[in-house]
Formats: sequence, C-alpha cells, structure tokens
Amino acid sequence: MTGPIDAAQRPTVDRAQYLVCAVLVAVGAFLVYDALTLPGGYAKVDPVGPKLFPVAIGVGLIVLSVILAIAIPRGSKGEADAGEDIDPDMPSDWRTVGLLVGIFVAMILLVNPLGWAISGALMFAGCATVLGSRHHVRNVLIGAVLSVGSFYAFYSGLGIPLPAGILDGIL
Repeated sequence: MTGPIDAAQRPTVDRAQYLVCAVLVAVGAFLVYDALTLPGGYAKVDPVGPKLFPVAIGVGLIVLSVILAIAIPRGSKGEADAGEDIDPDMPSDWRTVGLLVGIFVAMILLVNPLGWAISGALMFAGCATVLGSRHHVRNVLIGAVLSVGSFYAFYSGLGIPLPAGILDGIL
C-alpha cells in the first residue's frame, strides 16, 4: 500500500521553462499575425505566396510550446547524449556569444545598404570564423554561394524580393 507522497519525494518543477513557453507563444503569435497582414504575392503566378511559411512556423511554435507546457509538470526532461563532448562544469563562453550577437547586429545594419548577397556572405564568414574556422577565403566563398543562392530562391521561387543593395542591377 502506498501512502501520500511527501514534499521530499515530489519532483521539482523547473518554472523557468514556462518562460520559454511564453516566449515561444509570443513569437509564434507574432509570426502568424505578421504573416496574415502581409500584402498579396509579389509574383504574377503565386502558388505558395509569402504567407504560408511564416504561418506554418508560427503555428508550429505555438503547438510546441503547448506540448512543452504539458510536459513540464510531468517532469519530462531530455537525457544528455552519450556522445556529447561538453563539460557541464565549464563556464559559458560569453566572448563568442558577444561576437555572434555583434555579427548579427552588423547584418541587420548592413543588409539594406550592402544587400542580402554581400551581407549574408559576410555574416556566414564572420560566424564561421568566430566559431573556429581558420579558412577565411573558403568561409567567404561558401557564404557567397549560400547568400546568392538564397537570394534567387526567395526571388524566383517564392516571389519575395530581398534587398540587392549595391548589387542592384547586377543580381
């Protein structure tokens, strides 16, 4: 026969995870609202349109946050991967985090004047370098291929023009 569970045996609930749920709901709701207020498609033939993906991602975030909110009081926690090569006792590397945030802010400031292709290539190269890659030319080349490829994927595939910046007329 089992008796009532005393306070020492009850699993503790990490209430900070509810903040993650709230942020996920807020971001998801913003994505859905923002997507639904977008004007119509930019292309004449618009099979998908610019609204589909933000709405799908926003709804997905809201659904996942509800699932997480249900799992939190049940004590559901992920297990550490056996092959994970991290030391949980190591302090956070705030220098790397700060540099990555700085690169992201620079991307926001440079995307309109320089354009998506150039600023995207610089962002990829900068992030790869900060995260440890020492092949600077290769970083820039890979970033250029990815940013120009995504530029044309958005423009031709989805009909969404990204800023061309100083390459206007060339791209």
